[in-house]
Formats: sequence, C-alpha cells, structure tokens
Amino acid sequence: MTKQPLTVYLAAPRGFCAGVDRAIKIVEMALDKWGAPVYVRHEIVHNKFVVDGLRDKGAVFVEELDQCPDDRPVIFSAHGVPKAVPAAAAKRKMIYVDATCPLVSKVHIEAARHHDNGLQMVMIGHEGHPETVGTMGQLPDGEVLLVETVEDVATVEVRDPEKLAFVTQTTLSVDDTIDIVAALKTRFPNIVGPHKEDICYATTNRQEAVKAMAPKCDAMLVVGAPNSSNSKRLVEVGSKAGCSYSQLVQRAADIDWRALDGISSIGITAGASAPEELINEVIDAFRDKFDVTMEVVETAVENVEFKVPRVLRQTA
Repeated sequence: MTKQPLTVYLAAPRGFCAGVDRAIKIVEMALDKWGAPVYVRHEIVHNKFVVDGLRDKGAVFVEELDQCPDDRPVIFSAHGVPKAVPAAAAKRKMIYVDATCPLVSKVHIEAARHHDNGLQMVMIGHEGHPETVGTMGQLPDGEVLLVETVEDVATVEVRDPEKLAFVTQTTLSVDDTIDIVAALKTRFPNIVGPHKEDICYATTNRQEAVKAMAPKCDAMLVVGAPNSSNSKRLVEVGSKAGCSYSQLVQRAADIDWRALDGISSIGITAGASAPEELINEVIDAFRDKFDVTMEVVETAVENVEFKVPRVLRQTA
C-alpha cells in the first residue's frame, strides 16, 4: 500500500537553548565530581525525559531544600530560586551550585537595581511558575507586583505611580507581552522598562520560526512538557499565526493520529527544554505512516554558549 505524501516543515531554531544545555551539564558534571546522589531542587528543566535520564544517573529531585541532607551537593534549577534558598543552604554549610539560566539571573539583577533606586517592581509573568517565584523572591514581600494580563494592569495597586519599573518572565509570548507593556505604559507613563527585552533570545527565536512556518501547515506539533511555559506559548503562537490545529506532545506516543487525518503538511517544533532525540522520535513516527518530504524553516542561527560555574571547572 502506497503511503500518503506529507510535507514536514521543521522549525529552526527548535529544542534545547543554551540555558537548558548548561543546566543539564551542571547536573552531569556535579555527579562526575561528587558522585551520586546529587540533589536537585525542582526539575532542573521542564522535561520528564531529561529529568528521568538524570535520575537514572544518580540525581535526586526534591521540591524544597529541607528535603536535602547537609552533606550532599544541591543544585538549583535553571528557572532560578528566591534569595532565601541559597541563604538557607549557606547557613547549613551545604555545597550548592546555582544552575539558574544567566538570562534569568540578568532579570534578577535588574529587579535588585531598580529596588535599590527606590522603585517598586511590576513583573509580567505566570503566577506559580518557578521562574516567577524565583524573580519575585529576589526582593522583600510587596516589592514585586505580578500581572498576567492586560486586564490585571487596570487593577494593580501600586505604592507610587511615579516610582515604578517592570520586568518580565523570560519565556512569555512576545506578542502578548507587547500588549501588556503598552497597557502598563498607558496607565503609568513614567514606568521604567528594561534596557533590552527580558524575553530571552531562544523564546523569541522559536516563536519567530513558528510564525514563519504556521501559514504553510495544516497542523502543527510542539514537542514539549505540559508544565513548560515556552512550549505552551509556541502552541498559542502557532494557532494565532494561522495553523488551525496546534498541539503539544511530550513524545511520539502522544500524537493524536485521528486529529491529523487528511493532512498534507505538518509543522514540527520543540520547546527549549525538549531534546532533539524526542523531536527525531516524532519525525520517525510520521515516516512510518507517510511518505515524508522534509523542509527546514530557518529564521535564525543560534551560537550562544554559557559557561558552567567555576566550582565545577575546578578539580575536586
């Protein structure tokens, strides 16, 4: 039986970003240096496949620092942690390694600088997301106000409308954030913004690739985890850019083949914490069912690399 032809558009860039690469490397290097177990507070990155792989090598994932023993190293996730967490680790004389993405750390430094200048912060982000919790936890309670939507901007209660600054979570939808920033600037004309956009290069690049790809596709799949903010934003961006069926899958087994019945083209991309291995698994699943023609839709080339902390580069 001849297979139905299918054009697979593959987004570039896709998948792992420099911050995720660095975070995974930090756990692997910590295991090499200190042996197992090494404790990790929260998922190092939002991907079950990656987390399970590191767990098999000897990483122990916990939710809070008090679940870690004093005598084993602990690693803080790529999303960042409130200031109180490293302070508590230092008090217990623990060895700790901070795997916070440098682009998230940049937002932390920005927030602290504005606070030192007497400004109250408004953070554009998702409530409860580890990155938002970590950024808000850089400053004392009440110094960072969270807004998630344009509607939130209308009701946020600030101390002094003349002394405000804003930061954003790094994994938001670029287009949605533009609208929220515009609303903030309309209500608070003197609000101070970042020198450079807080949304990270990897989030922006992956969204741009999806926008270029979506109009060509009957359907689009985003390989990523359901708790991954940047992956969920890619699904939304795909829908808004004209792809009527845009879906998040963790891996090939999650593909809803009935929903894809009759398609002649599909776009495939992946969130910043999804490994290439899972993207290839999804492509192979389509090769099994269709006569696939591959086309890469490239909108940017990434060559960013972040160094791991010095403690891991030194010999034990």
